[in-house]
Amino acid sequence: MNQKSGAARRPGGQGFTEKQGQYLAFIYAYSRIFRRPPAEADMQRHFRASPPSVHQMVLTLERAGLIRRQPGVPRSIELLVAPQNLPILGCVDKLNPDTDTGKQDEGGEALDQLVVAGGDAA
Repeated sequence: MNQKSGAARRPGGQGFTEKQGQYLAFIYAYSRIFRRPPAEADMQRHFRASPPSVHQMVLTLERAGLIRRQPGVPRSIELLVAPQNLPILGCVDKLNPDTDTGKQDEGGEALDQLVVAGGDAA
C-alpha cells in the first residue's frame, strides 16, 4: 500500500490502518473476555463513536476481508486476522483526543485489565 492510504503492512500480508487495528484488537479482546463477539453498541461505547461511524468501520473491515459477519444475526462478527498479527489494544483517548470524560464503560475495565495483564482471559 502506498503511504497516503495510512495502511500498515502486518506479518501474514494483512494490511490495516492503526484505527482499524484497534477495532480488530477490541473485537478480539471482547470476544476472549465475554466469550461472544461484541455488538456494534459495545464498540460505540468503547471508542466513544457514533453509531454510523462504528457501522461504517464494520463494513470497511468486512470489505477488506478482516472480519466476517452473518447478515441479520446479532453478534456474528468473526475475526479473520490471526491474534499474533493484531496490535495491542490502546487507549481510546489516543484515537479520539477530543473525548476525555474520565468515565469507564461497563466492559472497558475488564478490557483494560486484559491489556495491562498482557494475557489470556481463558
